[in-house]
Amino acid sequence: QVQLVESGGGLVEAGSSLRLSCAASGRPGGTYSMGWFRQAPGKGREFVAAITWNGDRTYYADSVKGRFTISRENRKNTEYLQMNSLEPEDTAVYYCAAAVFGPALRDVGVAGAASTWDYWGQGTQVTVSS
Repeated sequence: QVQLVESGGGLVEAGSSLRLSCAASGRPGGTYSMGWFRQAPGKGREFVAAITWNGDRTYYADSVKGRFTISRENRKNTEYLQMNSLEPEDTAVYYCAAAVFGPALRDVGVAGAASTWDYWGQGTQVTVSS
């Protein structure tokens, strides 16, 4: 079992930055891939970013590429999502995810598939005002 707890969400103006954190427990850091998804009101959950167990590869949705950066600190068993140049379209609940049993993150297609991910956090709200 992996427990995931997100933090760092909030209400900001367009153009601002936020950093989300996801604290994991139940399994040693560095033994699984981690990622971020989001769900806007009335929409399905969509892939945002992912990072391999050792951080050597990262994947991003086209909509956030160049603005968001995913990272992790395995000694703290924590991942981060630095979000810059936020837009109202980024408003959503952001979920942390962990892939323990699924396939390796070999491409963005695998990273973006919900079936890749085994554990999910409860989510943190990000609201960007125009």
